[in-house]
Amino acid sequence: MDYRVHRYRSACGRLDLAARDYPARDAGAPVLLMMHGLTRNSADFEPLAERLQGRYRMIVPDQRGRGLSQWDDDPAQYRPDVYANDMLALLDDLGVTRAGLVGTSMGGLMAMVMHALRPALAQAMVFNDIGPVLEPEGLARIQGYVGPADAMADWAEAAARARSINASAFPDYGEAEWGAFARRIALENADGTVSFAYDPAIARGVSGEAPTTVPPDLWPLWDLLDAVPVLVVRGSLSDLLGAATVEEMAQRHAGVYVSIEVPRVGHAPMLDEPVALAAVEAFLAEHVR
Repeated sequence: MDYRVHRYRSACGRLDLAARDYPARDAGAPVLLMMHGLTRNSADFEPLAERLQGRYRMIVPDQRGRGLSQWDDDPAQYRPDVYANDMLALLDDLGVTRAGLVGTSMGGLMAMVMHALRPALAQAMVFNDIGPVLEPEGLARIQGYVGPADAMADWAEAAARARSINASAFPDYGEAEWGAFARRIALENADGTVSFAYDPAIARGVSGEAPTTVPPDLWPLWDLLDAVPVLVVRGSLSDLLGAATVEEMAQRHAGVYVSIEVPRVGHAPMLDEPVALAAVEAFLAEHVR
């Protein structure tokens, strides 16, 4: 797929950030902003972007400290409210005033913050395995793997490392899937070794009993979303988004609310699963025009 890399300044003005900008067939096509999770980057959305290509202009950023975006020398800035302001700076730079928001994990937290800051922005929102309550089991698992890691010798080792971290979330993956997964979350270094495509310092935001990456009470932000059509995607094996939370999200949303569950997938679905692709495609077609 063709895209250009758009460079822009962070909201604080200190950092050089990057985003993929996938063109639409028509100049007036609707816009999607796709926001990745904690240790991921813009490559996470390649399968979904391929499915939707041409119908939308798709803006897919690397958050600060990930992918092609500059690392922040102040790790305290690795948190959703800062990322949300970066996203508003990106959209302002591109002249985008309305968009559909797709957020995986941390990206969904950012979407809630963005709506609180700019209520007229979102035409609709897709929350991929994230909600106002994050289960302790899932948080503990994330705390256990994110952070400093030695470079891997090659892509085979990177695939093995990806599998060791994520096997419980994707029990049906085989060698090909883990190889593709590794190439979306890692980058090859000049010496041929492979490293995860994020600043290890992002780990500080999820450490301890009160991680700054997770705002303390998200229900007030969720309660602001009644006028926004919402699709919630949950992996049936998710240890971060509980089924009870999805139920309460529905009860507390008075507007358009759709939820689906992706079988035999944990945190977080890649959105290339047939049930997820079909649901996201249909939801966006109806609500982002």
